[in-house]
Parts: sequence; C-alpha cells; structure tokens
Amino acid sequence: MSCELMEAEAPQNMIFRVIEADRVRKLKLSSRPASVDAVIEILKEQLELDCDFSLQYKDPDFDGKLTCLVYIEELPQKACVHISVRQDSSSLASTDTLSDVSSPERLSRWPPGPLQIPTFAFDVELTLRDGNAEFEKNERPLQLSRDQKHNILDKLASTIYGFKAYPSDKEIAMVAEALVRKHPCLKEAGSDNGWNGWKNSIKFKMGNYRTKMRRAGCQEVAVNAGKRSRKNPENEPSHSNIKRPKCAEVNFLPNFPQGEDPSSLDLLRQAIVEEVKKTERNLPLICKMMQNTFALRRQTIVMSCPPVKELMDLWPALHMQSEELHDVHTRRTTVLHALPDYLLEEVSGFFRTCVDDMDEPDLWDASVVLLTTVSDDATSPVHYHPVRVSVVLEGDVVVNLPRLADAFLVMFGLIYALHLSYPKGLTNTFEFTQKILLKNLVI
Repeated sequence: MSCELMEAEAPQNMIFRVIEADRVRKLKLSSRPASVDAVIEILKEQLELDCDFSLQYKDPDFDGKLTCLVYIEELPQKACVHISVRQDSSSLASTDTLSDVSSPERLSRWPPGPLQIPTFAFDVELTLRDGNAEFEKNERPLQLSRDQKHNILDKLASTIYGFKAYPSDKEIAMVAEALVRKHPCLKEAGSDNGWNGWKNSIKFKMGNYRTKMRRAGCQEVAVNAGKRSRKNPENEPSHSNIKRPKCAEVNFLPNFPQGEDPSSLDLLRQAIVEEVKKTERNLPLICKMMQNTFALRRQTIVMSCPPVKELMDLWPALHMQSEELHDVHTRRTTVLHALPDYLLEEVSGFFRTCVDDMDEPDLWDASVVLLTTVSDDATSPVHYHPVRVSVVLEGDVVVNLPRLADAFLVMFGLIYALHLSYPKGLTNTFEFTQKILLKNLVI
C-alpha cells in the first residue's frame, strides 16, 4: 500500500491521503509532526494499522524517485509518502530443523555515550515542544498530566530494557539526565540537578516493567522470581542472589527460539552427543546445533548450576578444541593464506614451512618471511596447529610466536618500526592490510 501526504495552504497544516489495497482514507493534522517516528505512530493509531512499516517519499531533487524518509525536515510542503510494509521474518523462515531459530532478544550492549531519548506519543511530543519553547523564554517548568508522565516513563523503561533488564543506579541517572537535557521543560524546580525525581520514577518504573516481562514469560527476569513475599515469608530476600548478566554480556539467559521447547532442543543435544562420538565429525553441523541449543545450555547453567563434569558430559562438544569449531584463529590463518591468492600475488617466498627437530632451512635470501614450524612432514600448505611461527627479517629469526596471525601482526609492526620495504610481489596484500584491516593505524 502507499500513502500520499499533502500539505494544505497553511504552512503547518498537513493532510495525509492513505492508499491501501481496497480503500483510500484521509487524515488531517493541525501541525507538522515532530519526527518520522511520530508520523508512523500517528498512522498506526489513527488509521488502525497494526503492521510495522517504514516511509518513503518522492524526492523532487531526483525527479520524484522514491527515497527513504529519515528526517521529517526532508518532506517538502507538498509531498507524496509511501508506506513500505516490513516482512515478518517468521513467515520467511525455513522448515529445516537447522534453520535460523534465533529469538527476538536484544542485540546490543548499553551505549558508550548518553542514551538516545526515544520519541514519545504524538500528543506528548507536542506538549514537550511547546513546553521547551516556554521554558526557553521564562524558565517555567512544564506540568504534565498523569497519562503523559506515564507514557514518558513507559517508553523510557521499554528503551532501557532493550539494552538491559537490570540497569545500574548510575545508568538510570544517565537516562534521567539525558531526558532533562533534551527536554529542559521537564527540569524539576528545587532539585540540585533537576532530574533526581525523574531518576527515582524511572527506577520504580523499571521494577514494574520487569514484573510485566516476567508475567509475559521472559526468562531473564523470571529466573529471579519466587523471592520473599507476604505469601512466602520464608523465601530468600527479594534483592539477594539476583541472577543478571556479567559485564559485556548481552543475552545471558535468552528465551527458547520460536517453535522450540526443552524437549525439541534436548533432541538436538542428543544429536550433538552422537555426532561427537564419530571418528569423522561433521564440524559445521556440530557448530550449527551448538548455536541452536544455546538457550537450553544457558538455562541449564544459570538455573541448575550443575557441576562442571556433569555439564561437560551433557555437552561433549565443549571438550573439543576451539580450532576444530572454526574459531577466530582458524579463520585468520585461512584468510591470511587466501588473501595473496585472491589478489593474484606470489607467496612462495613469503610463507615458508619447516619440520621441527630437523636442520634449519636456508634463509640467507629471506628479507621478510613468516616461517611455520610443524611437528611432522605434512604436505598441507596451511597449518592450524604449528609448533611455532617465526618472523624472519634479513635472514635472521627475530621472534617466535604461537599463531600465524600474531606473527603477521608483529612482522607488520617491525616493518613499520624499522622502515623496511614491503616484500616484493606482495605490495597489494600489504597495502590492503594497512588500509583496510588495520584501518591506517600503521602508516
């Protein structure tokens, strides 16, 4: 469906003409919305649209070609806006057992800077806009209605929960400060900093929001239920032994993926056990099954706290070396060997291999070489478990390191520090490493 938006003669009046598959409706507004999100909320509320969508408009600067609407200021006085309905990812999911079964959990950590204050309901945004203008003139704080304050606190709690369920006191204070900084009219008279009351209100609201999410079945807060109450006075105190993410954890206790339950995921766990027993293991399959059973494994660890031996027996893939599961070191080694081939450069003189406990190779012509020492006379050009990797400069071994990626990085730093030239025939590889992989950190 599409939506045509036409502004009336008055600069602030706007008219929305919404075109759907089987009907056309018109919506009039007395003023321009404060943001694109506000436009979307108006359409959802007034026209009873329950789908998620984004907006595009016919850009007059590009002969009316459709362009994504990012800022409300981009809309001209007379504009045509189209609604792009977002596809439901669940309808596109494969029926394969090993398809992507990830659940809609949070995907990012708490932002390093101030939290971006969300857009509130349309009427609240209008009130805040007028309140900020009035505060700028005479520094008079805005008096919100109960419903307006509820909308602000509920939206803030939802936004905070999108990053973490149990924010610290300091993080809640940062949100309160950011709220008053964006909307000065909300500054509290008589407060030392102007936002202490908002901090307390947000903190109380977060508790209510966690209760709502627990009743909805969210595991990361449901795990802390069953504390002491009037009906259960013998239970442990409500603030004791709270299970929450450690530093840098995002989803420490995710819900089961959609369509999965403990029984179905345990079948996958048993399949992992059988696959690990095989002489020739299907490593990509094990990796995929370990990813799909992550929620079951985390709930076992967090809720049951089994002994380590018992846990390793349940998940024998945890015994496997990380390199076997295609970890970062394996990928780095593969990429470093593949990059020169991709750039059509010769590497025979740069990557060299020798066998341990044998005579050292002749390196008199080695201006810059990475020498990989292996334990047996393997014929493979790529070795993921070397005895050591040596950085050779001008025929001499400068340093020995355990992994190829570490040796490559140290060698790159030595080339810069000693003002050496890049190896002949590998100019493209080294320039790509400098400009793309190292982002010009070494110049």
